[in-house]
Amino acid sequence: MAETEERRMGFFFFASRAAARFLGEARIIHPGVSTAALLVAAASGGGLVAYADSAGENASSETSQEAPRKKKVVVLGTGWAGTSFLKDLDCSKYEVKVISPRNYFAFTPLLPSVTCGTVEARSIVEPIRKMLEKKRKDVAFYEAECFKIDASKKAVHCRSAVGTNFDGNGDFMVDYDYLVVALGATVNTFNTPGVMENCYFLKEVEDAQKIRRNVIDCFEKASLPNISEEEKRKILHFVIIGGGPTGVEFAAEMHDFLVEDLVKLYPAIQDFVKITIIQSGEHILNMFDQRIATFAEMKFQRDGIEVNTGFRVVKVSDDLITMKSKSLGEVSVPYGMAVWSAGIGTRPVIMDFMQQIGQTNRRVLATNEWLRVHECDNIYAIGDCASITQRKIMDDISTVFKMADKDNSGTLTLKEINDVLEDICIRYPQVELYMKSMHMLDIRDLIKDAIGDSHKESMVVNIEEFKKALSHVDSQVKSIPATAQVAAQQGHYLAECFNKMDQCKEHPEGPLRMTGTGSGRHNFRPFRYKHLGQFAPLGGEQAAAELPGDWVSMGHSTQWLWYSVYASKQVSWRTRMLVVSDWTRRFIFGRDSSRI
Repeated sequence: MAETEERRMGFFFFASRAAARFLGEARIIHPGVSTAALLVAAASGGGLVAYADSAGENASSETSQEAPRKKKVVVLGTGWAGTSFLKDLDCSKYEVKVISPRNYFAFTPLLPSVTCGTVEARSIVEPIRKMLEKKRKDVAFYEAECFKIDASKKAVHCRSAVGTNFDGNGDFMVDYDYLVVALGATVNTFNTPGVMENCYFLKEVEDAQKIRRNVIDCFEKASLPNISEEEKRKILHFVIIGGGPTGVEFAAEMHDFLVEDLVKLYPAIQDFVKITIIQSGEHILNMFDQRIATFAEMKFQRDGIEVNTGFRVVKVSDDLITMKSKSLGEVSVPYGMAVWSAGIGTRPVIMDFMQQIGQTNRRVLATNEWLRVHECDNIYAIGDCASITQRKIMDDISTVFKMADKDNSGTLTLKEINDVLEDICIRYPQVELYMKSMHMLDIRDLIKDAIGDSHKESMVVNIEEFKKALSHVDSQVKSIPATAQVAAQQGHYLAECFNKMDQCKEHPEGPLRMTGTGSGRHNFRPFRYKHLGQFAPLGGEQAAAELPGDWVSMGHSTQWLWYSVYASKQVSWRTRMLVVSDWTRRFIFGRDSSRI
């Protein structure tokens, strides 16, 4: 009996220690469960017991509450606009999905350098997944092409180019709360016959690689012994259609490739090479200062590059380019390779979307000053696929007058105008541009002609005089060019708006609302493009630059400025080092002429 009682006491002591250990471990793992529930679980021999007191129920209900759902942001495109937006976006605030048919970003201003081997193709591209490596857990990337935007269902329809789904067609759909359209543009052939079949383009990295291979093919073919001199002249005639920055830079790169490298490798056929630029306008580089256009034309004339201005290409066959001018009529010239660089066009998915939302008969999507697509609350468009429609102040002049007339007197004093002048200049930047262009110091100079008396101590204007004072302001409304610089600034601006969206809803930082039914202030300041200058490399280690402040620079020193700016603008240290090393290699060893 004593032995049995001792065993019982030992078992009770052991069970007590086990229960205490169980309670301690369970309290750590399940801090919200009550002691009573844990004791029952312990007494049940480890089996599950469906028991909890009221305190346990409250604790478990609190822990089961889900965090608020993140808004879904879908970004279409990985060009300048889309990549700039993604780099600056605080992705932890949103559920971000990126859709693009290419899984890399390309530094497109250096594409002409790729065509002749000055820079290698891989030196100017950066994988998107590498760029978003730090944000990988917050961003999903799909290598696919969007072929339809359904604004009514808030979804985009995509098609994968790298595989198929279980249905066998590779199509899938992605829904969104906010959609950022950054699809860029495609080439614009202006429906010219034969262009798509016979011309090369320079929009993508693959285009530059095709041009590079074809250039070497032309020289190798012209070197064959059975080719006549007439055929050699035809094969080695390189024609660039379009005298914009891309066409001019390719012509300059092609000339440098010829005089610095190919004449040494193909000495027997160097005299048959000819480079021609065909431009429909009166001058090449017509978006630059006139001094730059003149300098470029004179340099090309010295280099032997033929510039045909005032000609419009009407047809391209497999061996002839037919162009037309007012003075000479139609002229046909034989060619070996033609590069089309005459403008940008609209992608089919954008055209379909514009028809859905009633923006027909337009070239690109129309957005407001906040980059939101008209009539679409949650869709934004940036880059070459969109253009900002700056609202004219004369369309809102009555509303602006009424808003400024706080005492409802029917007239405005200088103080009343000055009180809202900053908001007016933010909402209608053409007002400030007009005053600067007319060398006006303040609003007094703007309205004095309208009232006919600039010496009155208290200048007062009525609605008609106010309209007269601002009647010429809208002449300063200018469209923003479709450049990489604009796209990058738009992406950065839109990312900042998304990052502080919740904050600005409570504390708006934009100008006063002067149109629409709303009151108060806009959440954000409108997008304002800041021109940082533009370059035009002209070959022979010379370049031209148009910089802020109407500063024009041309010559060898500008080429070195071009090198430094383009190296600094690379998106990563990897591409920066690769581009600089390619330039160094070219200086030392020349360009590579291998057909790969």
